[in-house]
Amino acid sequence: MAPSTEHRSDRRPTLGVVGGTGAVGRVVLQVLPMRRHLWGELRIAAGSEDVGSTLRVGDEELTVEAVTPEFFDDLDVAIFDIPPSIAGEWVELAAARGVVAIDNSTVFRTEADVPLVVPEVNPRRVADRPRGIIANPGATVMTMIDVLAVLHGGWELTGLVVTTFQAASGLGRAGMTRLRDELDVVHGDRELGTRPGDVRRLVEHELGTDSPFPAPLALNVVPFVGHHVGDGWTSEELKVRDETRKILDLPHLPVSATCVRVPVVSSHSVTLHASFGRRITVEDARQALVEAPAVVVLDDPDEPEFPTPNDVVGADPRFVGRIRQAPDAPTTLDLFISGDNLRKGAALNMLQTAELVADTL
Repeated sequence: MAPSTEHRSDRRPTLGVVGGTGAVGRVVLQVLPMRRHLWGELRIAAGSEDVGSTLRVGDEELTVEAVTPEFFDDLDVAIFDIPPSIAGEWVELAAARGVVAIDNSTVFRTEADVPLVVPEVNPRRVADRPRGIIANPGATVMTMIDVLAVLHGGWELTGLVVTTFQAASGLGRAGMTRLRDELDVVHGDRELGTRPGDVRRLVEHELGTDSPFPAPLALNVVPFVGHHVGDGWTSEELKVRDETRKILDLPHLPVSATCVRVPVVSSHSVTLHASFGRRITVEDARQALVEAPAVVVLDDPDEPEFPTPNDVVGADPRFVGRIRQAPDAPTTLDLFISGDNLRKGAALNMLQTAELVADTL
């Protein structure tokens, strides 16, 4: 069992990373050295294929352990990035053993008694964890939520239309590997993409049809992310709606999303058409976003200057540009945002949340 809270102020809390060899887990370990001084013992667990291997975290060489009930002994906080099919079981087991579990899967995000936390937006929610579980938002929502929270705070968000441009890394190592394999296949043929279905035929001939994407991603965009949940909507599109409502505490906010996978290795982007309860100007919105700690404004149409996923990958903030307003719509704004979906979109946000939890132990 996790140790008693008595006298915890005398020591640094212990941290476990479950899924430490996956795409997000590896970014957690990349970010940790800069924040390592906040933690005592650090332990890493992963699937059976990686057990016994070693990973470097700063100056430490850590051996990957198996995910077992005993792994959670003596841990205070555990970060999880494992498939939803097994996340529920292991997260609840850890919580039952007294560990505060921070989960990156979809399993707990919409549960009423599990907080969905973004430290820059709703940090106080970490203390309200009756089940000992905190959910981490999806990377798509993380791309836009800091910007939305700033604008909602000043002008009262009343409606949102979102189009996402989601990188292959949203599907982890499998997604990145498949995109790179497809790019290898299509490389060099300058006629490719000029005849109906030619990319699909070539990719499927060379790589087969067993792909994490429902259509070839190289030289293409795929307007279907997640699985169909009825009435034409995908699970990813409903996640954008439900998670945005929960984080901003706007349970009836109208949100319409179209989620698109694009041939980008890493970093998601979104366009927003946001409506507000009060008149808003581009100048006032830009100033509010400039002052926001987790947002960088790149917005000069004369240069032109704007964010792109290729330019922001590896960075922590959200980058926003293309801020504009239709002349006949004084209560709406249109924006474009890019952010690293593996870093602040998942790994860093979980670590920041874990640090907030550590302050409550």
